[in-house]
Amino acid sequence: MARYLTPAKIGLLALIELYVEEAVPRDAIIPVLSFLTSHILDSDLQSTTSTSTPGTGVANRWQRAERSIGLVVSVKDFEDLLLPFPAVDRLPGRRLWDRFLEKLWAIDSLDALQEFFSLRPRVVARTREELRRLAEAGEEAPTGILLARNSPLGAFVRKAVLEFTRLQFHHSAELWKVFVKYRQPTVAYWRRRNPHCGRLSFDSVLMEGQHEWGSFTDGIAVTAYGGMLMGQEDDALPVSTDDVESLLEFQIDQIQKYGARVPAEIKAKFHAMLRDSHVVPSLSHYLNFSDAWRSGDYPSAFDYLHRYFDYTMQNRDRLFYHYALMNLAIVQSDFGCHKEAMATMLETISTARENKDNTCLNFCLNWFYHFGRAHPDLVQDLEANSMIGSGKEALAFLRAKAKETGMLVLRSSALLSEAKLNMANGESIAGAMEHLVRSSQIIVERNMKSLFGSQLSVTTSLWDRLGISYLSSMTSEVFLRVHAPSACFDDELKMVCRLAGTLAGKGKYDEAFAKLEDGIDKNALRAAKPNQYWHLYRGLVKLRRDLHRNDLDTVETLLAQLLQVGSEELDPDVVFIIDSLHIEALIRRKNFDAAYEKIERLIAKFRDDHRDLSLRIRLLLVKAHLFDAMGRPERGFSIIMRAASLAWRARLLTLLWQAVGALANILNAMGEFPAAVQLVEAVLPRSMESENAFNTGMLYSILADARMGQAGKARKAGQATRMTKGEVSGPAASSATNNKRTVFFKNADEALKCAFNHFSAAEDLEKQCETLAKRGTLMKVLGNHARAEELAARYMGLRRQSSSRDHSGL
Repeated sequence: MARYLTPAKIGLLALIELYVEEAVPRDAIIPVLSFLTSHILDSDLQSTTSTSTPGTGVANRWQRAERSIGLVVSVKDFEDLLLPFPAVDRLPGRRLWDRFLEKLWAIDSLDALQEFFSLRPRVVARTREELRRLAEAGEEAPTGILLARNSPLGAFVRKAVLEFTRLQFHHSAELWKVFVKYRQPTVAYWRRRNPHCGRLSFDSVLMEGQHEWGSFTDGIAVTAYGGMLMGQEDDALPVSTDDVESLLEFQIDQIQKYGARVPAEIKAKFHAMLRDSHVVPSLSHYLNFSDAWRSGDYPSAFDYLHRYFDYTMQNRDRLFYHYALMNLAIVQSDFGCHKEAMATMLETISTARENKDNTCLNFCLNWFYHFGRAHPDLVQDLEANSMIGSGKEALAFLRAKAKETGMLVLRSSALLSEAKLNMANGESIAGAMEHLVRSSQIIVERNMKSLFGSQLSVTTSLWDRLGISYLSSMTSEVFLRVHAPSACFDDELKMVCRLAGTLAGKGKYDEAFAKLEDGIDKNALRAAKPNQYWHLYRGLVKLRRDLHRNDLDTVETLLAQLLQVGSEELDPDVVFIIDSLHIEALIRRKNFDAAYEKIERLIAKFRDDHRDLSLRIRLLLVKAHLFDAMGRPERGFSIIMRAASLAWRARLLTLLWQAVGALANILNAMGEFPAAVQLVEAVLPRSMESENAFNTGMLYSILADARMGQAGKARKAGQATRMTKGEVSGPAASSATNNKRTVFFKNADEALKCAFNHFSAAEDLEKQCETLAKRGTLMKVLGNHARAEELAARYMGLRRQSSSRDHSGL
């Protein structure tokens, strides 16, 4: 394998010569320069400009690797670039591709190849010393377009010439032979344009000597070129060590930056490039480690990681030992070995401190903070003995250290973590917003596109907590349309799942499933963790839909699968969603004892671990709902008052509306109907902003119950008033009481209609049936028996639908 020069680089040099000679037409200048820079520089101008189009960024991420491999394998990439453009001289039928082939076919011998490289410096601007020598010799300085010596193209030409002068003769001969093979697919086109070219036109030495050698010419050609002329040459690719290392670094960068695996096609092509290499670069072991890690193959990942750092430490004298430990700790954590990961990371921190590697040390401390938030039981003793404390103190320390060392990524991450900690502890929303704005300023000023995902994810959580669902959805859509191509795939996946959850809350389950299916790159889902998260969230949406449809058999099947996933492998929020849906299923099964035991167990666990305040409030609401389902809502009064107080203090407005609704339901049970009406009417408009169909339907149902209670109290109040005054019930008094009751009945009917519409949107059959039963009873009270019969028929239809689903589930 060559060290640097390949036939593809000779083609690039020829294309640069065309550009310098002004043989490129005006409309082809930008495509040609973009092509050159995309293969010479690390940055890719073509993919950079195309990522602004929604939906194309993920596909463009790997285009640079595909183009690099395609250019090495075949000359067709040059043809695709140059064939559409006419030649600058505008001769009929002549294209820019013809001028390029003239350059390639002018190299018709090993001597011509030597001459080609010896003439390359003429396209580069001369130094002052060279210009002085030319003036002393009486020669004119070169004119026209010249490449600056330090420009990307000039540096590429100079490096190519230097590498060629370093080649030994047999390496030059090998380069010539692979160049002939690389150029050979153009021979048919070249002969059509130049009929005088013969069978041996690829080598001028053979062409000139065939008259002298006669029949021995073919034997000499076979001796010089081996089995290549007979079609017996193996499929070795003309690739250099520089190409392999560049592709390795690119693939590793893509895996680390976006969290996705290498596509199978590129992986196969890359292995074909490595097949003929006698020395396998050590980075290939790290690439195999990254791929095995993302695919969920722990033994292979462990083996490749040890192999890579065994090779690197031989050459670098253990300077990077702590980086090996850091990678090992992250892998152990991802595969569920949390105690081992903690011990390994502590050793990493100790080693990095000894080596005074502040970058590694700060990263490890940041990782350890997030690890402690996810697994508080494992780091409890460490935090108690830590000098920097936990929570806010640790983040403040990290932020200060990041500012000292200039680690802007860590500083922005620490600010975002402080904002999340503020929200989790129920502290000031203004404080959380301040941290978000400061983090956003760093990200925007430094153009750190990869951090937009984390920034907007925290912003979305803030809008959700404030009950402004449309702003949350808009922020997620902005991220997916604008920032997803340059963000980590984990951030993109969580945004898509968040949008799917919002759609499911509105009752748009088909749209939620479509979002999960169509909004995700299939190659990125080849990674184990994202694939597990995607399937898990898809199961959660289906579980929520089946719960609302009262398909309890399917619900139990799904829960059995979801509960098998270890809680240590999932985010706390996802674990709580699974637990809350499990409790809801138990309540619908009338298994109140099991539901109560699970709620108490979770409350004790969250209290000990100091978990997110929103999760604790949700548990209190679930406990109050359990008492209501048992027919004893009054027992939840103190629980609901505590939940409402906590939600108000933390400005968790979505949970506050639910707590107020539950409180109104308790007031209905206690006969305090006017107070219940006031509470529900105060929160209903804001609850509708949260766009949760089921919660809004529950509020309307509670409002209808309160209106019915008011109607009943109005009748009793009228009778009591007449009895105390000793009045006989006359027509006028009865009419006034009846009119008042009728108004309450109509208001209750309107509320029930709205409740039914929201329950229908959420596809909750049980609540739809309950609402229809209430409306039917109300119609009978009003004397509208025809309407009551119609509602009864609809009620029976829904019941039959529910029972048919139960039987189909069996």
